Amino acid sequence: MAQLLRVQNFTVSSDGVAAGEDQSFEKPFGNVDPGRMFAWAGATASWPGRTDPGGSRGLDDYFTRDFAHGIGAEIMGRNKFGPQRGPWQDHEWRGWWGDEPPFHTPVFVMTHHERPSFTLSDTTFHFVAGDPASVLEQAREAAQGADVRLGGGVTTIRQFLDADLVDTLHVAVSPVRLGSGLRLWETPNELLDRFHLEVVPSPSGVTHHLFWRR
Repeated sequence: MAQLLRVQNFTVSSDGVAAGEDQSFEKPFGNVDPGRMFAWAGATASWPGRTDPGGSRGLDDYFTRDFAHGIGAEIMGRNKFGPQRGPWQDHEWRGWWGDEPPFHTPVFVMTHHERPSFTLSDTTFHFVAGDPASVLEQAREAAQGADVRLGGGVTTIRQFLDADLVDTLHVAVSPVRLGSGLRLWETPNELLDRFHLEVVPSPSGVTHHLFWRR
């Protein structure tokens, strides 16, 4: 069975913006408020950061719960891993996620400036140079037959889309308009030459866009 490259639970605004500009240590999403964008997932019963009982069930909860199902490795861009640019000044920065990252698989961080791999809990981060196809080959080998998740950010997803390597995408379109920032698309119709599309509205106000290869 083929190993798929999957985009899951990737959230954009109604005008296609996935992240703001001016990313910093204090603002991982730049000048975008992640609380507004990701409210649909944070309200679910299966949200991993939930500390109180309750939460919504239904479609949003299904996608939140399904995030790790069948995934054996993740690929992300350097900007998703952290806000540093250029050569690494030190190796103290180990991501936004603390001592127990939510990935539970090998993670391949695409960068022009490699650094040694390290492990936190059950997640090992590898820092790799190369084009999307070669990085995907490494991730597939590490996934040991399971699928590979393409985690973002938006620039990295666009790179893999441009290389025609993505098999399925789940994009949650949040009912907020941001106006400027890093944009996944002007309209989802841009992908219809290569993908089927099913659009499913949720009671939360988010609209789930499900793409799969033609």
